[in-house]
Amino acid sequence: MGLGTTAAVALSGMEGHVVEVQAQLAASVPGFTLVGLPDAALAESRDRVRAAVLSSGVAWPQRKITVNLSPASLRKSGTGFDLAVAVAVLAGAGVVPHQGLDRVVHLAELGLDGRLQPVRGVLPAVASAVAGGCTDVVVSAADAAEARLVPGATVHEATHLGDVVRLHGGELKGGGAVVAVPRTTTVVARRPVGDLLDVVGQSEARMALEVAAAGGHHLLMIGPPGAGKTMLAARLPGILPDLTEAEAVEVTGVHSVAGTFDPGGGLLRRPPFEDPHHTATPSAIVGGGTGLARPGAVSRAHRGVLFLDEAPEFAPRVLQTLRQPLEAGELVLHRTGGATRYPARFQLVLAANPCPCGMASTNAGLECTCTPVARRRYVGRLSGPLLDRVDLQVHLAGLTRAERVLGGKGESSAAVAERVRRARAAARERWAGTRWSTNVELPGPWLRERLRGQPGVLAQVERQIDAGDLSMRGADRLLRVAWTVADLDGREVPTTTDVDAAMLFRTGERRG
Repeated sequence: MGLGTTAAVALSGMEGHVVEVQAQLAASVPGFTLVGLPDAALAESRDRVRAAVLSSGVAWPQRKITVNLSPASLRKSGTGFDLAVAVAVLAGAGVVPHQGLDRVVHLAELGLDGRLQPVRGVLPAVASAVAGGCTDVVVSAADAAEARLVPGATVHEATHLGDVVRLHGGELKGGGAVVAVPRTTTVVARRPVGDLLDVVGQSEARMALEVAAAGGHHLLMIGPPGAGKTMLAARLPGILPDLTEAEAVEVTGVHSVAGTFDPGGGLLRRPPFEDPHHTATPSAIVGGGTGLARPGAVSRAHRGVLFLDEAPEFAPRVLQTLRQPLEAGELVLHRTGGATRYPARFQLVLAANPCPCGMASTNAGLECTCTPVARRRYVGRLSGPLLDRVDLQVHLAGLTRAERVLGGKGESSAAVAERVRRARAAARERWAGTRWSTNVELPGPWLRERLRGQPGVLAQVERQIDAGDLSMRGADRLLRVAWTVADLDGREVPTTTDVDAAMLFRTGERRG
């Protein structure tokens, strides 16, 4: 009886677990049994592994083969276990020396010709392996660049199963392995971020965009078509600071699991930007799928921007699914295969017309044809509980003739980004030693306690609560915005003037 043992990684969302892959070869009726809660794709590895071994010039062992994925109580999914299963079987058959294999992690799918194919989630899988004490990792050549992004990992790349056999000291008979070219993937280039110089007029909206960027606040823009709502939202990532090292690893891991990451460019250093179409389903927005859920747009926008253009046109179910991640900063998705947890701390930007025809409050000389009931029903698609979670609300007017002719351009993205960087640096220094880095993350009780020494600030907010203009959640968000306004103006703590400015953004009134 032969026994071979190696390791792989099972991903559940962004969390990885090192799995021991054991293969026992017994002198009995030939067969292949795979146990340890594999999903359908993993159960099919029996045929892929057998074909790949034969294509590598190795005779398939005519014995009773039992492969166990331990811990057996943990569900395993995906094709990334193929290589580990093949190596364990070959070690049990004596083709590969088994010494030290139990601490080597193998992550790759096998083709029928023995090629090693890339798999999703290599970055978080390798990070979990290193954290579990398994620093030696074998991956396909296509995944090697991504795996090397993990500090402390010793990455071995291969294009064929025969290369892996030789790597572990095995010998191939009958001419050796077939040399195969690794699969290539087409990477869709990200859209270039425009400059705020392209936006004509809209000084109030530009200020709201700067405050949103400085504090990580959510933003709603209401205005007629052509007022610049989409242009402003698309330029928000351009004024956000670069991701920190920890944030870059986290964001890159999400995109690796989602299959939208190009390892050739290294870690994702810039905040991502997601703008799904208004016909998107709840599963497309928050994540879904059979078995274990895949990350959706809100997770791909983690540490970046999620932009919903024509927000009232989104299905109500889609808009309501945003309420929980806006508060918690993460998603827990329950499916038949188990629960998966994905980070989802994003900036939500909503854009909406003032009415179905879009011509209300326009300066273009066109009259709105919508009834008052139709206007209320249209804007009412954005529920009160959702809007209560949006820190900044600003109304945009149509461009005047003077603005169209003369331009009326404001500052460039570079100038605004520098002020945003200074404001965020001040907040990060102030909250050093806590788990928060931006004002939008501050918990309400802790925030109010820090402001008790500011005369008039809390009293001003309490009057708004008593008048019914603010909920308790809205009051906390108002104070967070006021602190961001103070950061932009270089003050250590907000004053009543900052609260007044924040209230204008909360109510969506135009500033004089």
